[in-house]
Amino acid sequence: MMKKFARLGAGLAILALAATGLTACGSDNSKPADSEPSKTADAKMIQVFAAASLKASFSELGESFQKENPDITVKFNFDGSSSLFDQMQGGAKADVFASADEKNMKKATDAGLNAGEPSIFVNNTLTLAVPKGNPAGVTGLNDSLNGKKLVICADGVPCGNAYRELAQKVGFTGQAVSEETSVKDVMGKVVSGEADAGVVYQTDALAEKDSVDTIEIPGSDTVVNAYPIMVTKMAAENGNDAAAKAFVDFVLSDAAQKVFAKYGFMSPAK
Repeated sequence: MMKKFARLGAGLAILALAATGLTACGSDNSKPADSEPSKTADAKMIQVFAAASLKASFSELGESFQKENPDITVKFNFDGSSSLFDQMQGGAKADVFASADEKNMKKATDAGLNAGEPSIFVNNTLTLAVPKGNPAGVTGLNDSLNGKKLVICADGVPCGNAYRELAQKVGFTGQAVSEETSVKDVMGKVVSGEADAGVVYQTDALAEKDSVDTIEIPGSDTVVNAYPIMVTKMAAENGNDAAAKAFVDFVLSDAAQKVFAKYGFMSPAK
């Protein structure tokens, strides 16, 4: 009887050791999965609020940036700079803000929406755009616009602020039939033929060169819109400050300047 119990005890011991060995193997097999870092663990999505006039250039830059930074996805919100400020002031989660003028950027910094100081990355100037062939016979920002349908940007919008400064310099007092909240809306009315002329940025006129003609406004080179960009304080709150800074640095790079030049922007004086 004692021999039977001895043999039974030995068998149980062997089974216990086997079970222990199996558990150890299972642990070893799962270890690489637990220790290997996930490729998407550090993936970020940043929200970039950018002036409407930046749509073409920023869209191209966004694609290039994401190729170089596959773990960062860039989502854009293009609108008039004043509208973008209002959205951020109202709680919209922007990680980067790029304005078409310094006035709206100052409103953002005065409101404490920034993380660090903004940087100027491009300049832009105004021109007069007319439908292809200039059917209304407009010759400039002058009396040739009397009785014609002129469209401009609203007061407070960067292109509207610049227009009013330029109109005062050249002595133009004509009335517009419509004031739009973004330069894209002004251009849309010129392209569609709803307007005989519209005051837009050089960059927007270049983008629509197949649909519009441009008429230079004397003195336009003295009214320059500087475009500043910044990382917002919301980026840190969202855990996106490093990704947002990487995008801003990319926009400020020499490679980005070549893209901006293609779209008609001017490099800021250094």
